[in-house]
Amino acid sequence: MDLNTIFGYIGALFIGVVLGLIGGGGSILTVPVLVYLFGLNPILATSYSLFIVGTSSAFGTIKNIQKKLVNFKVAIIFSIPAFTAVYLTRRFILPALPDTLFVVNNYVVTKSMGIMTLFAIIMLVASKSMLIDRKKLIKAPENEKLNYVIIFIQAFVIGLFTGLVGAGGGFIIIPALIALAKLPMKKAVGTSLLIIAINSLIGFTGDFGHLEIDWLFLLGFTAISVLGIFIGTYLSNFIDGKKLKKGFGWFVLLMAVYIIYKELTL
Repeated sequence: MDLNTIFGYIGALFIGVVLGLIGGGGSILTVPVLVYLFGLNPILATSYSLFIVGTSSAFGTIKNIQKKLVNFKVAIIFSIPAFTAVYLTRRFILPALPDTLFVVNNYVVTKSMGIMTLFAIIMLVASKSMLIDRKKLIKAPENEKLNYVIIFIQAFVIGLFTGLVGAGGGFIIIPALIALAKLPMKKAVGTSLLIIAINSLIGFTGDFGHLEIDWLFLLGFTAISVLGIFIGTYLSNFIDGKKLKKGFGWFVLLMAVYIIYKELTL
């Protein structure tokens, strides 16, 4: 086992620990760990990420259901257009994209490069959401009716991005649930995990027949991440996850800048 592989499995554990400590965000590191430490093709890495993120979110959802922090009605309304978009993206859009997206002055932009650059941009947005105070998010008035058209459109767009980059998108879903579905913060976080679990796991099935899945590796990586969640949850009894969140946000920001630099200077 080489050094990169060892660091890769340490990264898998770290992803879970972060999820357990701060309740989200760790999954954004899954694709970079799979690509840069295990050497996986970005297409395969985003596929594996969907399974890992979906399984991890499912474990978090169980805990939130026990605490009655999941709004199932809103989760279903939001999930249907979102998982449809994820599945269609994985099943039809990604396989249809050419290996060379475009060429500018002999500079070739490949599909893999495009996906990793887009992923880095998503990481930049995610880091911003970690660095701002969620209490500043504006909740819609209680007497305002749900705008199903806007919810459908936003959920579908989130699903497209989730399908392309293999990230759960909780940093986008949570503000949407607060603003559009009028959920309080804790219920928005709990409900978002259920939505992410549904989107990711159903989206993952869109790769069946297109990609060869190494189930032994995937289940092993996922098991280590889930173990990390339990460790992180235990540590959260002694460590304030909110205090760590901004530090992790800066780490994600630096990772995003590194990925953009690495991809565009090859």
